[in-house]
Amino acid sequence: MAFKLNGNPLAVDVAFSHNDIQYPANWLRLSTAEEKTAIGITEVADAPTYDSRFYNGDGSAKALDDTKETIDGVEYTYFGVKSVLKAQEKVTAQSLLAQYDWYVVRKAEKSTAIPTAITTYRDGVRTACDTREKEIDACSDTAALVTLYSIKEDGTPNMTQYPEDPNS
Repeated sequence: MAFKLNGNPLAVDVAFSHNDIQYPANWLRLSTAEEKTAIGITEVADAPTYDSRFYNGDGSAKALDDTKETIDGVEYTYFGVKSVLKAQEKVTAQSLLAQYDWYVVRKAEKSTAIPTAITTYRDGVRTACDTREKEIDACSDTAALVTLYSIKEDGTPNMTQYPEDPNS
């Protein structure tokens, strides 16, 4: 909740004055609703917040798919939510794979075998990334994407998960 006095916002934990009376910083927190009302303070609902991955600041859904626009003969591409999320998945997969890239380099340079657990993990990361991208593409609207990126009531994610690190 937010507070207003004479139409002006009041910040919680900040001292203020009204009618030549100084109120300490903790007054809004410690005072009762009746005490606030008595000097003209009103409670207003906080402005809604929206998940910026899917929504603009005003709550409207961002474009899911890429759009193109030509301005003065130059074509511009604006990436939609799906492209952005898939690019983030690629970065995540790259990061997970990078910590074990040295095995691949060692194999190329010295012909030393890559441990099976590492090969299985790396394959799992690539498969999970591909599956996650397909899950993103399968979403037909913003609500479906929000659901995909949310957590179920039992605490498990809706989206395919990356495999557990073999060294954890």
